[in-house]
Amino acid sequence: MIRNEQSVTRFRRFRHALASMGFWSCMATMVVGQSSSESTPSSKLLEAIKSGKFGVNSLLRYERADQDAFGGGLDPRESNAVTLRTRLGYTTGSLYHFKGMLEFEDVTILGNENNFNQAGLNPAAADRTVVADPETTEVNQAWIAYENYDTIAKFGRQVIVLDNSRFVGDVIWRQNQQTYDAVSLKNTGLLSDTSLFYSYIFNVNRILGDEHRFGDFESESHVFNGSYSGFEYGKLTAYSYLLDLKNSPANSSATYGGSFVGSAPVAKDLSVDYRAEYAYQEDYGNNPIGYDADYYHLSLGGKYKKVNAGVGFEVLGSEAGRKGFVTPLATLHKFNGWGDAFLSTPADGLEDLYFWVGGTLPGNVPVRAIYHDFSAQESGRDYGHEIDLIATRSFGKHFKALIKYALYEEGRDGRAGRNILWVQGNVMF
Repeated sequence: MIRNEQSVTRFRRFRHALASMGFWSCMATMVVGQSSSESTPSSKLLEAIKSGKFGVNSLLRYERADQDAFGGGLDPRESNAVTLRTRLGYTTGSLYHFKGMLEFEDVTILGNENNFNQAGLNPAAADRTVVADPETTEVNQAWIAYENYDTIAKFGRQVIVLDNSRFVGDVIWRQNQQTYDAVSLKNTGLLSDTSLFYSYIFNVNRILGDEHRFGDFESESHVFNGSYSGFEYGKLTAYSYLLDLKNSPANSSATYGGSFVGSAPVAKDLSVDYRAEYAYQEDYGNNPIGYDADYYHLSLGGKYKKVNAGVGFEVLGSEAGRKGFVTPLATLHKFNGWGDAFLSTPADGLEDLYFWVGGTLPGNVPVRAIYHDFSAQESGRDYGHEIDLIATRSFGKHFKALIKYALYEEGRDGRAGRNILWVQGNVMF
């Protein structure tokens, strides 16, 4: 105790001597960035840290999933999944045009972990319907970026979402977000009204988590995307996605395509929106199957005041019934029905004719209903139909509630029918 008191006394004396020489005041002004009109590197570093932003995103979800027997097997038991996903991240301010981000993600199961099938990770629930939200804790994002001359260069684990996520997305619906270990480059100033993007992806961190055998795609992939938004009523996009997935060779593919997407006013309170897209795909990298297939997506919708409706037709083609068009990096839940009956394209290809109607109920509650009619692109065989319903409600800037339902009725290919209900609340800061 005496030795500690003596040490404290000596430190106080030393501090007093430094203060008398002005050292202490200089340190204080450096910390608050006011030492002089000329900033020092250390003060700029402190300012970059102080001007950074913390982010918290927490989502509590209940999912009830009930799937029929598939391929003549036994009927899986119903799954009831209650999961809490939390993301905690920090993004620095800019320092000499550099900035960085670190974000952690945790998915926790509330209740009995065997109440649902965690994509095969819990054998005790192997007889239940799959809910692809396994329990996991991981680094979701960790990147450093340089931003200057209308260009952002980014290295590390990052989110990449291109266009409508049909080919490259973050699978944002599932609790564990899909991210990419990649180098990316985006420029918005080379030409007027253009955006140019390139990324070399060397690993894909998928939604199934690190413990799943297909939790990652080992990748040597090149992604190109360019768009021009100078038209009055739409944006023109061209892309090339060269995916070489070492541990999933059947998904290695080269896709070349383009789209025109936009909206236009027709009359007071009335507008139309539209999409026209085409892509061509062939085998690439280590894919053992030689094939080529086409992709089409046409949609037309209208909005009058708070009511909207429309029709769309999406086709994922096939190579003579041997191999269907693949989209392994897509946010698949967003397309071809929320029941996720077509997470992989059938070998016979897929045609999805869909209709939607939506509006806003009293209390500012947006609702939407979608009907899908599925068939094989190659043979025309009936693949069933689906009805999707959703209602959301925001409470201020930080909280959002959602209820959603999907009912898929199987067709003549033996694909399992299913019905799924989601109820969730999301808090964001």
